[in-house]
Amino acid sequence: MVDIHSHILPEVDDGSKSWETSVAMCRMAAADGITHQVATPHANDRYHYDRNYLQGLVAHLQGLVGNAPILSLGCDFHLSYDNLQDVLANPARYTIAGTRYMLVELSNYSVPQQTTDCFMQLGDRGITAVITHPERNPILRESPQRVVEWAEQGCVIQVTGSALTGFWGERTRRAAHWLLEHDAVHVLATDAHDTEKRIPVLSTARDAVAELCSNDVAEALVEGNPRAILNSQPLPYFPRPVVGSYRKTHGG
Repeated sequence: MVDIHSHILPEVDDGSKSWETSVAMCRMAAADGITHQVATPHANDRYHYDRNYLQGLVAHLQGLVGNAPILSLGCDFHLSYDNLQDVLANPARYTIAGTRYMLVELSNYSVPQQTTDCFMQLGDRGITAVITHPERNPILRESPQRVVEWAEQGCVIQVTGSALTGFWGERTRRAAHWLLEHDAVHVLATDAHDTEKRIPVLSTARDAVAELCSNDVAEALVEGNPRAILNSQPLPYFPRPVVGSYRKTHGG
């Protein structure tokens, strides 16, 4: 399996607090069958993102853990005005392992209509937005049709694995299931922060998707698609999303 979203670098954001924790997280990921993990530190008003410095941390962590899992650098990119201007000027700064894919996190407090235009601007600069955990966003959780529209536009949708197993609560689990049912999920990732609660484990989510959808879809979400992202290739599994009403499906 390939995990494109994790906070395994120590003392750079709200993820790992020490090198010991970072190594333990990598060991846990490898034991779960994750062969490649992307470290994605936050880039937002609270956490400054210095690509060169962070690349050095990835190299050091790789030296500590050996070759299991293989580590790469990405970014948990918060979509703000200043960040958008910077990435449009420096398209490669925040992407996953220098590819054309970039994680994009939306605010829990406001998802303006012009967000769609922002994704188009990124596309014009050669960047495909990978929208992170919309099922956990309190705004998008109640209007997941917007996520379907972004998938139709060509954005990649990444759901947190533990959302499917109930860790984030029933409303989040229900939203994740709805997106799956409407063919609007392309990647599962751990969004791991530690070794106790938000852990680097994907196998349970993979098994949940296999039960809900099929083994082929589950494999695509944890291996085929995230590996294609690492190789800057088109995703092999990118079905046309099914348009539908969230409230009608779930009775309000």
